[in-house]
Amino acid sequence: MTAETPGRLLRLLSLLQARREWSGIELAERLGVTGRTVRRDVGRLRELGYPVEGTTGTAGGYRLASGRDLPPLLLDDEEAVAVAAGLLTAATARGMEETAARALAKLGQVLPVRLRSRVAALGEATVPVAGGAAPRVDPAVLAVVGAAHRDHEVLTFAYADRAGRASRRRVEPHGLVTVSGRWVMVAWDTGREDWRTFRLERMSEVAGARHRFTPRALPDADAAAYLARTLAAAPYRYRARVEVGVGIDEVRARLPGPVPGELEETGGGCVVHLRGDDGDLLASHIAALGEVVRVEADAGLRAHLRSVADRLRDAAG
Repeated sequence: MTAETPGRLLRLLSLLQARREWSGIELAERLGVTGRTVRRDVGRLRELGYPVEGTTGTAGGYRLASGRDLPPLLLDDEEAVAVAAGLLTAATARGMEETAARALAKLGQVLPVRLRSRVAALGEATVPVAGGAAPRVDPAVLAVVGAAHRDHEVLTFAYADRAGRASRRRVEPHGLVTVSGRWVMVAWDTGREDWRTFRLERMSEVAGARHRFTPRALPDADAAAYLARTLAAAPYRYRARVEVGVGIDEVRARLPGPVPGELEETGGGCVVHLRGDDGDLLASHIAALGEVVRVEADAGLRAHLRSVADRLRDAAG
């Protein structure tokens, strides 16, 4: 085995993990070697315990089998840091702090010492911001929904709406969107024969129906756009018209997730129409906008905003 062979084996394994199937010719081109060398390297991976299967066809190919016991997880430097960053930040903001911590600990156990130290350093340097109002999401529910979306499988579940009313649903999942720490599924409801949105923390008894479907075309560009339009049209406790001194693109960059309302361009900035049931959340949205010129709202929200301002003023002395 030459000095460059171990590095080439790692590169080959990384390629096999990145795509379901590769032809021998493609692998040889990517690695800069001959087809014979690829076959020899595949044999070495098999000796190490990696289940690399040969595929039939004109040129032949290879794939890394799934559903079997694999040797320890192999990630390159960038992949390891990316996974750790996702666990440290995204998962914490989605109401899965304990699960993320367990996953991060397991990741550290299977990584090489060199990468383990880099991931540990990232963890020590990162201070996650508490999600506050973000509800707890069952990772099992998230996994079932994600798999159903991937496989185009009909989902069944029990659902409780914002008023606590329970119902049974049968849907065709289209996509997942995260908004302010909440997971929202966009799906075609077969019982209502219309598009609907469902918050994952309100779902229970979630299961695949073992029935495949052909995905429908959304009435919007994507799931996030549909959710934004739905949020704007839904009946809410509070509504506000906010004039700001920045443009629409800057507003979208400052607010977390889709804007729960419409945006109007003006000469010196834009107008943001906000809607919601949580007065504190709307107050945080307004504060995040910056350069607020004027806020028009109903009496209830104005009183709530004054209360928030008073609390902050008192806290600041």
